[in-house]
Amino acid sequence: MARKPLWAIEKERAARRGPESVWLFGIHAVRDALENPARHCLQLVVTRNAADRLGGALEREGLAVRVVDARRFDAPLDPGSVHQGAALEALPLAWGPLKTVCAPTGDALVVLLDRVTDPHNVGAILRSAEVFGARAVVGPYRHSAPESGALAKAASGALERQPYLRVTNLAVAMEKLKAMGYHLVGLDGSADATVADVMTRGPLGIVLGAEGPGMRPKTREACDVLARIPAAGAFGSLNVSNAAAVALYAASQREKG
Repeated sequence: MARKPLWAIEKERAARRGPESVWLFGIHAVRDALENPARHCLQLVVTRNAADRLGGALEREGLAVRVVDARRFDAPLDPGSVHQGAALEALPLAWGPLKTVCAPTGDALVVLLDRVTDPHNVGAILRSAEVFGARAVVGPYRHSAPESGALAKAASGALERQPYLRVTNLAVAMEKLKAMGYHLVGLDGSADATVADVMTRGPLGIVLGAEGPGMRPKTREACDVLARIPAAGAFGSLNVSNAAAVALYAASQREKG
């Protein structure tokens, strides 16, 4: 019998332990988490000034609140985290299975990320996905940004409202979406077609790869079509979060085309 890879063993161990907590920080991220009934909040570390700013959000039933001196803010955050005097320990959100969250009704829209590991980029993509009404942002369990304080702060509250699903195998998830009726558009700067040419009506998935290496071969093969965002100059390019925003806007204009 083939030996399981270490990452698979660790995933099984984590599943037996149950969901590990994450520390969210920043006034907006903490307030939105406290006001989200689906978020299981464990404890809040807060300065007096931040507590005043959070106001009624602190009145969450069962929440353990510890008010600390701003000079001794001892929540277990990375040095340099801009916490604004508020840090919340909570459990990751459970959105449900892909087939439920991404039910293909009308012009349903999904964003798929291949190896996008920067939490700031993923947070910005979650914000854009929420603005343009995407059903979910989907990434692989490995090589994707996990739910974290940095991601939540970059998302500025969108993490509490915009489903962020991490799947075992992205290519398999893409095949499931296609079987559900989704048309998958992969963004590729060398493609002949532009995004405006390929944004069809009906359920649509926008697939983006990491900056630099782009999509992996299996991800690329699972796309129905590849398209590029046209640039005015020969060397123009966008980072992945900006590209996602442009593609989402193009998808939102389908009914006007």
